Amino acid sequence: MKIRKGETIEGKITGITKYGVFVEIDSENFGMIHISEISSGFVKDISGMFEMGQTVKAVVIGANENGKLALSIKKLPEDKAAPADEAKETRKTGEAKPQRDFENMMNKFMRDSEEKISEMKFLEPKKSGNQRRRKD
Repeated sequence: MKIRKGETIEGKITGITKYGVFVEIDSENFGMIHISEISSGFVKDISGMFEMGQTVKAVVIGANENGKLALSIKKLPEDKAAPADEAKETRKTGEAKPQRDFENMMNKFMRDSEEKISEMKFLEPKKSGNQRRRKD
């Protein structure tokens, strides 16, 4: 099966390391989700987020010369996104949506704040170190 960049796939976790998760899509296609592509927030420990054999959805973001796929969970469209920690929590309690809504709200707030701060820095007058203070 030919898989293209940008396609959403579903696969089974076959390996978990400190830097990423290995996913088997079918008998011919394998990929990896790097730790930086799991969440837009900081991920400290992958092993607590995933389980061997767990099914995950991801977006194909690239492929190397050997045909191995680079995958991303954080780039999933919002309606298809289901991070591993949310899925795990849903299995335990049956309800994880409020936490996800809060995370989305905080992520949007952080992006907006960073944009505003960078705009303010851009508009700030530049001060050179060669200017001397005037004594009046």
